[in-house]
Amino acid sequence: MQKIIFSLLLMTFFTQTTLAQSAFHQNKIIAHRGAWKANGLPQNSIASLREAVRLGCEGSEFDVWMTADEVLVVNHDHDFQGMDIEISTYEQLLSKTLPNGEKIPTLKAYLTEGMTQKGTKLILEFKPSQLGVARSERVGELSVRTVQELGAQAWVEYITFSYEGGVKAIATDPKAKVAYLNGDKTPLELKEAGFFGFDYHISLLRRMPQWIAEAKTLGLTTNSWTINKEEDMSWLLELGVDFITTDEPEKLATLVPSKK
Repeated sequence: MQKIIFSLLLMTFFTQTTLAQSAFHQNKIIAHRGAWKANGLPQNSIASLREAVRLGCEGSEFDVWMTADEVLVVNHDHDFQGMDIEISTYEQLLSKTLPNGEKIPTLKAYLTEGMTQKGTKLILEFKPSQLGVARSERVGELSVRTVQELGAQAWVEYITFSYEGGVKAIATDPKAKVAYLNGDKTPLELKEAGFFGFDYHISLLRRMPQWIAEAKTLGLTTNSWTINKEEDMSWLLELGVDFITTDEPEKLATLVPSKK
């Protein structure tokens, strides 16, 4: 009987995962730090995530740091309202608020909010630690473990500037979809290291446009940041890039209508 119950639970999990993955919008639009610019929302806030979901973006990107007491929090810079995240405890960070009154979101809270819908993927960028490579690896590992703990794998893809952190994340979960941001690795090098794709700055891809085709041949995904000019959006779309990260998802939506 226990085996039957376990099999049914397993089937339910995989069915839910498949449904979540198949339900995401397919419009290439990744809202950078959420959809914040048009309405003046705080970047990386729960409010900007909700706006990205409301707009129907394929993904909403956000940034993750680890506090001194190993709580993963969502914020772009290494400091939050003047407090250095990496040497502050989570309790200390709660003394400050975002302009809209939100407290700094924990990764768990952000993921929990993101999992209430099945249209927008959660693009988790774990930041390289300023305190050393070992800590960068720890952030990558804990990010993946938090996603696993919440059962959020179907929603989450990862990006990082930390090559070592990316490798650690992949080792923690070989199925994790990790793309590299720094631009110093060829598509072949990324493929051999187990990365899911690249997410490179537009200036690099202007110099090395052939990398988009090379990545596709290798089965890697392609993305570029941070694209706010219509001419850059159109150029990337012509080359067949998979995703475009932008502060202006509304503008990109006029060029790439949703398939759903």
